[in-house]
Amino acid sequence: MSHDVHIIGGGLAGSEAAWQLARRGLRVRLSEMRGGGHGTPAHQGDGLAELVCSNSFRSDDDERNAVGLLHHEMRACDSLVMAAAAKAQVPAGSALAVDRDVFSAEIEAALVAQPGLELVRERVETLPSAGLTIVATGPLTAGALAQSIGAATGAESLAFFDAIAPIVQHESINMDVCWMAARWDKGGKDYINCPMTRDQYLAFREELLAGDKTEFREWEANTPYFEGCMPIEVMAERGVDTLRFGPMKPVGLDNPHWATPEHPSGRWPHAVVQLRQDNKLGTLWNMVGFQTKLKYGEQQRVFRTIPGLEQAEFARLGGLHRNTFINSPTLLDRQLRLKSSPHIRFAGQITGCEGYVESASVGLLAGLMAAAELAGREWTAPPRTTALGALLSHITGDAEAETYQPMNVNFGLFPPVDPDVKKKQRKEAYTARAKADLAGWVVSLV
Repeated sequence: MSHDVHIIGGGLAGSEAAWQLARRGLRVRLSEMRGGGHGTPAHQGDGLAELVCSNSFRSDDDERNAVGLLHHEMRACDSLVMAAAAKAQVPAGSALAVDRDVFSAEIEAALVAQPGLELVRERVETLPSAGLTIVATGPLTAGALAQSIGAATGAESLAFFDAIAPIVQHESINMDVCWMAARWDKGGKDYINCPMTRDQYLAFREELLAGDKTEFREWEANTPYFEGCMPIEVMAERGVDTLRFGPMKPVGLDNPHWATPEHPSGRWPHAVVQLRQDNKLGTLWNMVGFQTKLKYGEQQRVFRTIPGLEQAEFARLGGLHRNTFINSPTLLDRQLRLKSSPHIRFAGQITGCEGYVESASVGLLAGLMAAAELAGREWTAPPRTTALGALLSHITGDAEAETYQPMNVNFGLFPPVDPDVKKKQRKEAYTARAKADLAGWVVSLV
């Protein structure tokens, strides 16, 4: 065999796993079908670790936010994804957002520079029968391989819909109507804000509800949506003010164009559409929270009714794709190995974690586990009090298998802190405890 570990899938999880193994001198075969004559319904190119939905890794606050804590922990583990994100970062207030193209290029360049790593553009259609393998094919696993996984697991994979937000060219946005600010002025003026009056908001909501939408295939008809990536029109169906308490929340955003002598700083609109920078040049901006299943023509028509976007030019329109994952709490052991075939590990979104960073972190752990196994060392899991440990524990047995659904990292996955800690201080208590416990665990890594 020409390799020590075969990784199937060159997304965030597969790339991170490959990095952790290759930098330890192990031989890795990284199989990625894109670029080998095959694509997916959602990817635009063939670069490794392409970001499909958003360009944001969400909050970078490692003192009060669980995903920010996960950022911190991954950096402590020499994460390639976090290193590439630092090089590709674009302004996004307190969030970590990146230029997608720069990010993907950084990932691929770092991996192909590893002497023990072989990147192969190929479509793998069956699970290998022998040899250490990490399956990190993500939510868009190709049909034949998905069937092979189904046969190996003895059960049908769960599935849900994931939606993609549109991207707008900056020069087509009317800044005489829009303005730049972050909510409550936190993190700088990093978002473009499109204001709506009450009448404009109500009319816009009606257009969302009435707009022509993509039809589901028969096999998709009963697939549920993931709550963290809900299409904008589905949210609109839930109530008149649902959007105003979600992605179109106006609080903390004073519109300077509406300034008066009585309100020199402006006033809050009834609703606000925010756009976040999507590339380093600042030429592309994505519509925050505007994942959609509207048909392309309807997207252009409806979204151009938003004040300031009347002449919007779209670099990418929104889309919808099916997302699949396995019932990991039932099928995997505590080292992400398939119980029925322990030479195979699963990593990334196919395990049921949700989010870019969560996916990459599970890939990181899978790589570390495989490295320890090859070295003949006993694997020590990260403490459950850490973000890495809490997420791993949830995936590999702590979650309720019968109701298992995709999950972002959150403090609800962590063991409770001391009940005497005041409510306002609990987030800091979670992160402080995690950092202290992580420090001891990282020393054990080789």
